[in-house]
Amino acid sequence: MSAAIQHFLLVFDHAKDELIAAQEFGRDVERATEAYSEMEKAYANNNAIDIVLVGSDSLETVKITHANYFAGRARRLMHNALHLDQMPA
Repeated sequence: MSAAIQHFLLVFDHAKDELIAAQEFGRDVERATEAYSEMEKAYANNNAIDIVLVGSDSLETVKITHANYFAGRARRLMHNALHLDQMPA
């Protein structure tokens, strides 16, 4: 039996390269979509902000599937990508 889908709201500031908010809503999709809508309105004029509502079995899975939104991971991923050409053949 698979785990129930949980809802997570992530707010990421690209200018700061940091996750500025993360909320868990459990299985309450209505409350999650209301919060998403509120965040979209709050940051409507800020193109540096990503607002993402994710459905997943756990926050740990979200940290893997959306790693670029979690502390320092975006920078490390970019650093690793830029150094791929230095890997041994």
